[in-house]
Amino acid sequence: MAGRSSIEWTEATWNPTTGCDRVASGCDNCYALTLAKRLKAMGAEKYQNDGDPRTSGPGFDVTIHPQALDIPRKWKSPRLVFVNSMSDLFHARVPKDFITQVFTVMAETPQHTYQILTKRSLRLARLADQLPWPPNVWMGVSVESADVLERVDHLRRVPAAVRFLSCEPLLGPLAELDLAAIDWVIAGGESGHEHRPMQVEWVRQIRDVCQQTSTAFFFKQWGGRTPKANGRLLDGRTWDEKPEIPLLAER
Repeated sequence: MAGRSSIEWTEATWNPTTGCDRVASGCDNCYALTLAKRLKAMGAEKYQNDGDPRTSGPGFDVTIHPQALDIPRKWKSPRLVFVNSMSDLFHARVPKDFITQVFTVMAETPQHTYQILTKRSLRLARLADQLPWPPNVWMGVSVESADVLERVDHLRRVPAAVRFLSCEPLLGPLAELDLAAIDWVIAGGESGHEHRPMQVEWVRQIRDVCQQTSTAFFFKQWGGRTPKANGRLLDGRTWDEKPEIPLLAER
């Protein structure tokens, strides 16, 4: 899975690792787990290792792909790149040395801007001072419900140029959300056959906190049977705000 992406808040995906394990309620209807099962059946080489059926699934065992490290070097034009759309770079079974290699590639390809998203925020915080943090790396954590708000505190300890939250799938209100030192928030509802509904008040609450703190706000979708089933308008408009990407000359 590399190249152009249909995800609204990025342009491309790059998966130097694949596979993951469920760790929170936000993982219950994981799109990547479902997609991995389909890719395995299609014979995709990167998705032939099966994960533990209690927490993972067919084709979704955590697997590193050293051969994928050079992919961004081959992209000539600058891209906004979502790193590991099919995995979690800070999963306990991804070796620190391999994480460092991924960061080295990002540092050596400053024409691109990289977005990393994790639910393993504690490991992220513990490794942060052992990794290079070039200005083209954005670091984010998933915050799907109030019981995982500690991930935001972990993220604040990371010296990334841009820190962001992905509140998707948003499963409840985030009344105590603190956006100090956070640059961007993405919010969205769950999609799929077993999607859990999202309340408009939950989204408005996040949007309003972003406006009060001058934090960029991106509303991805309402969710439903399909990602686009109910559109992405909030109070009659789209919300496509993003942090500014520095010019190459400034990096």
